[in-house]
Amino acid sequence: AYNIHVNGVLHCRVRYSQLLGLHEQLRKEYGANVVPAFPPKKIFTLTPAEVEQRREQLEKYMQAVRQDPTLGGSETFNSFLRKAQQETQQIPTEEVVLEVLLSNGQKVKVTILTSDQTEDVLEAVASKLDLPDDLVGYFSLFLVRETKDGAFSFVRKLQEFELPYVSVTSLHNPEFQIILRKSYWDSAYDDDVMEHRVGLNLLYAQTVSDIEHGWILVNKEQHRQLKSLQEKVSKKEFIRLAQTLKYYGYLKFDPCVTDFPEKGCHVVVSAGNNELNFQVRLPNEQIKEGSFKVTRMRCWRVTSSVPMSNGPSGSSPGKSEVKLELAFEYLMSKDRLQWVTITSPQAIMLSICLQSMVDELMVKKSGGSIRKMSRRRVNGALRRSDSQQAVKSPPLLDSPDASREPMAKLSSKLTSVSLRGISHSSSANDVGANDFHGNYAFEGIGDEDL
Repeated sequence: AYNIHVNGVLHCRVRYSQLLGLHEQLRKEYGANVVPAFPPKKIFTLTPAEVEQRREQLEKYMQAVRQDPTLGGSETFNSFLRKAQQETQQIPTEEVVLEVLLSNGQKVKVTILTSDQTEDVLEAVASKLDLPDDLVGYFSLFLVRETKDGAFSFVRKLQEFELPYVSVTSLHNPEFQIILRKSYWDSAYDDDVMEHRVGLNLLYAQTVSDIEHGWILVNKEQHRQLKSLQEKVSKKEFIRLAQTLKYYGYLKFDPCVTDFPEKGCHVVVSAGNNELNFQVRLPNEQIKEGSFKVTRMRCWRVTSSVPMSNGPSGSSPGKSEVKLELAFEYLMSKDRLQWVTITSPQAIMLSICLQSMVDELMVKKSGGSIRKMSRRRVNGALRRSDSQQAVKSPPLLDSPDASREPMAKLSSKLTSVSLRGISHSSSANDVGANDFHGNYAFEGIGDEDL
């Protein structure tokens, strides 16, 4: 059997025969010329070397399937991962009540099945709030962890290949919860969301929360203006003013280390506005700020290394002692490309932020929209409650506290898939060292952009 890790976290355990069954089903649906080659069966018992060789072949196979737009996004592939997740955690299919948080701390209770996938749960929450179908695509469910100061640290975005109830309960820790937030970068999409009363209330509650946590920078005069608008219940005007503030729509990551402008610099990275923002502490304690535009990143990659010794027994659930690095090749000037490396446990999440920014840029370039009509499940797994729950307005803003240093995390796509033999605890890497992400947005850069 093999452990399947997704973005460095154990997702499920599967046998070779289960993966072979998936392969045969994909071949039947999409044709042998589309599906990558599968490691062949062996008549005799495998030697330890052959076992490791098969694991590597299966890992490459799963990565190849996921990276194929057709296969990786298929219901066949995603349902396989969901079923395996449920079987691994040994959670039977039954009706349960799941609590989903809103940004203002309000809890929305939805009745779902333990086997309901992320989109089912998202639609159930949207229905309970009376959020229109064509606005559901602007929001996502995120797994968060409550921090010591009462704020929330974003762990990852829940995906189509996982079951939210299983994902949160399998952690066996009440600090982990699911929250509803907007899932786009371009603030121009705020106009679509604010067209509807519920969308406006959700966006307003999130904006207030982000300001209170210090993710959006506010000076005293701006704070006074915001508080005045809030007292007047001028929600749209409140959001319009917030849109002009620094770091509106950004996600702030944990302090980490970078090799720019020199090796060993401590840095706080924020993602937003199609860039990675660096606040670097130089060796002389001076703070420098700079931004790396995603359109000038030619490519990036995530690499990992696992130390031979196991981590401490008190390690957090879902985390392993893995050293992760995100490196991107940046166009510093017209003829000069330079690699910049960030060493952070959130390297994969940073990579996912970059990819989602690129995806959004390409959609906008092609004239597309992120509006998404709600999908109806044919098998009746999705049941919506007739009762609707209003979004309450958050309390008035407290005075900004400059000393607070919140942290935000985001994980999205199945960027890396890895398989480990269950009987082995060796230092097999979770992320392929050659896993390059080419940037299509980079191809359109012109000299005038420099």
